[in-house]
Amino acid sequence: MIDTHAHIYLDDFETDLDQVIDRALEAGVQKILLPNIDSSTIESMLRLEEAYPSICYPMMGLHPCSVKDDFEKELELVEEWLTKRSFVAVGEMGTDLYWDKTYWDQQKVAFRFQCELALKHDLPIVIHCRETIDETIKLVEEFKGKGLRGVFHCFTGSQSQAKQITDIGFYVGLGGVSTFKNAGMDQVIPHIDRTKIILETDSPYLTPTPHRGKRNQPAYVALVAGKVSEYLNISIKEMDDLTTANANELFFSSESPAD
Repeated sequence: MIDTHAHIYLDDFETDLDQVIDRALEAGVQKILLPNIDSSTIESMLRLEEAYPSICYPMMGLHPCSVKDDFEKELELVEEWLTKRSFVAVGEMGTDLYWDKTYWDQQKVAFRFQCELALKHDLPIVIHCRETIDETIKLVEEFKGKGLRGVFHCFTGSQSQAKQITDIGFYVGLGGVSTFKNAGMDQVIPHIDRTKIILETDSPYLTPTPHRGKRNQPAYVALVAGKVSEYLNISIKEMDDLTTANANELFFSSESPAD
């Protein structure tokens, strides 16, 4: 399996990171993708990649909740890093009106700028959108026909929103919310294009059942896989094969399938 979204470079994992990685490997997780947040997280993220090569893969981007007065300087840094070395994606980027609506216009500027960077460097984008899914779909649609690709991470939307996303060639990232009893995802997931489903944890956040309220970790992607396989009425093995192939297609398509 591939955990396509985990912030395990944060302080939440400072004391037991080796054990967290070991548990992930034991659970069948072969790759863990690391979305950046802003300039404050780059160093710790890259240290993690150095410590766990061929397991941890960093992205480069600016999270919408970090879009503040200095967002242009932050974007310059993202652009600079993308020219210096390779990353698996531009992200975590996106839009968010849940916490603060002050910087909505700046968020849209940052979104479009990072889409252009992704096209320039031939990378997928990893989209965060909270309270903004319809607006974000429209932003992506502005780039229709230009080759933009990516994933709407932590998808919690409706059947029609999922169809809009997959119809434009984007993937749907399913995580811990998929296991929540009252989230309604059991009514949505069976109708999503299976070739566009990938798995994630968003560690340390959104811990799946039965560990809600505790710190999330990449090993728990197996719990997400188990629940989603129930919704799709397929085996865990089929779920693993399907979502791993999908994630490799999105993030590692230039490599051989065995990588």
